[in-house]
Amino acid sequence: MPYKLCFFALLLVLIVSCGKKKKKKRWPGMMMSICRNLWNFSRGSVALYILGYLLYAKTDDSLLISADIFNEFTPDSILNASFGTEKPKLYAIGKFSEKEGTVYLMSKAATAKQKVMFIAAYNKKNEFLAAMPVMKSKKEAGITTSVTIDKLFNINKKTIKKLPNDVEISGDDVYVLNSAAKKFMLVMTDSLGDDAEVINPIDTLGRSYKYAGDYGVGSRNIISIRDNIRPGRVQFYIHLEEKNSNCSGELKGEANITSEHTLVYKQPGDPCALQFEFDKNGVTLKELEGCGSRMGALDCTFNGRYPKKKISKK
Repeated sequence: MPYKLCFFALLLVLIVSCGKKKKKKRWPGMMMSICRNLWNFSRGSVALYILGYLLYAKTDDSLLISADIFNEFTPDSILNASFGTEKPKLYAIGKFSEKEGTVYLMSKAATAKQKVMFIAAYNKKNEFLAAMPVMKSKKEAGITTSVTIDKLFNINKKTIKKLPNDVEISGDDVYVLNSAAKKFMLVMTDSLGDDAEVINPIDTLGRSYKYAGDYGVGSRNIISIRDNIRPGRVQFYIHLEEKNSNCSGELKGEANITSEHTLVYKQPGDPCALQFEFDKNGVTLKELEGCGSRMGALDCTFNGRYPKKKISKK
């Protein structure tokens, strides 16, 4: 069966044919053998540029991947976080690799209701490191999304919003792979605007922990709790902004489960220590040690009670 790789130039779709394969190979070896020299990072600053159109365009069935093969090398929790019990069609989109041997694979998962573009990373032994969705189908008038992966393997997700009178505003979120931690990390964010929704970097992680979910008021305030692969811990991400003040900031990390209803964040070398206390309606944050510097000023604080947000329907 021929395997083709779909790529998009800055303005139009560029389809690159990679020839036929005589034998079927298992994922990710199958993808790693396709178009090995497709990208030459030494020749340009932009390695790959993907327009949001790719997410909605019909994908050639020759790119279909068996779900069994995909899940053999990529944890099924990656798909479950976006699709639940639904079984999306899976398509091989592209591959690129670092000199050290880390390989990145692009894939598209699609059902009748939604489509998601994923990027997954594997070490030189083809062992899974991390994965994340870089695009999700969300039809909203006036908003376009693109993803750029440069020769330094920075993954830049850009969102552009058109406003009245031909005004455009844009926002960027830049991620890099942390191989040691086995996750993609958000290293820079440039907000789309005051009314834009905050991008939650841990949104796709599991929610089996009793109090996993999102808390806060409005689209610019969020306390997000998700599962951690290590027992007795959870992942969290906090983004808070106070209108008409200089108090705004973020905190992301791991917290220890200290009781049935509480978590505590405290890391060596970090002066900030924070307690999370949950009930069925929300969470109360209490600084055990000063975290004001994370909120823009020493007199700012994470302290407060935040209601649980309703789960938005996809």
